[in-house]
Amino acid sequence: MIDYQPLLDALGEVPALHNWARLLPEQTHQRLDPARWGDLAQWQQALDKLPELQPGTLHLKDSIQIGRAADCSDEQREQLKKALMGLHPWRKGPYELFGLNIDTEWRSDWKWQRLLPAIESLKDRLVLDIGCGNGYHCWRMLGEGARRVIGIDPSPRFVYQFYALKHLIEQVRANIPVDVLPLGIEAMPDRLEAFDTVFSMGVLYHRRSPMDHLQALKGLLRPGGQLVLETLIIEEELNHTLVPEGRYGKMRNVWFLPSPPALLSWLRKCGFTNVACINVCATTTDEQRATEWMTFESLTNFLDADNPNLTIEGHPAPVRAIFTATAPG
Repeated sequence: MIDYQPLLDALGEVPALHNWARLLPEQTHQRLDPARWGDLAQWQQALDKLPELQPGTLHLKDSIQIGRAADCSDEQREQLKKALMGLHPWRKGPYELFGLNIDTEWRSDWKWQRLLPAIESLKDRLVLDIGCGNGYHCWRMLGEGARRVIGIDPSPRFVYQFYALKHLIEQVRANIPVDVLPLGIEAMPDRLEAFDTVFSMGVLYHRRSPMDHLQALKGLLRPGGQLVLETLIIEEELNHTLVPEGRYGKMRNVWFLPSPPALLSWLRKCGFTNVACINVCATTTDEQRATEWMTFESLTNFLDADNPNLTIEGHPAPVRAIFTATAPG
């Protein structure tokens, strides 16, 4: 099973996180209960089948590369691939592991390249990544010098994907200060006011109350801390919001797609300062697509076959924007 004790010990050294540290053992136990997740034994088995490898290199800044092809045999690489395939689907990445390319559904590195030049330096910061998936961006945050990174995601499968990678990394670098917890934002205590930077990427449009989500994000930041928020938007110059009555891109739980002016207004209304939209980018089938490592439907299947500017339901095709804001105080 996943050992969170090193994280709990580290949180005990942060006064603002003492109370949360006391809650975490029970929270993680409930979220990783085998009675709740029928596939949990399979995911644990995938971790247990990872080969014992010694990576000769580790890169987390410009890409995520663990080891070289020369650091393992073809047989070990095949064993590694088989174990990691036991955690399919892989949505966020890519990863290069001992010469094995995990070509994930999303080119998450492209999003990182879009936001990194416009956010405050992460060096020596305590960082929270909400809805982090398998933790791809958590590793990139650590590569930028963050003091400690904590990701949260309610999907245990993605948590196990993260710890498969951490197991490989810890063969060369012990006590690495990044973890992913099987939690959603609703499990976070109110008004922690502890994190220097909070990321919320690909989450806002899944929340029934976007204003409540923004208020919760503000409560997680220390005064003066920075929020980095990425979400689906509609390209409007006015303060408009799309509320899909049915599905959006075949997704059931899409509630609000604001225009950039609307979201900037929401952030100000919630008390944030220095609000800015730093990037707007249409999602393409080069950035999100099915691969060997994610064989289910992807963006091509979510768009109108005759007009790729529309979703299959007739809504504007996905456009994503990145916003930054500062917590008051």
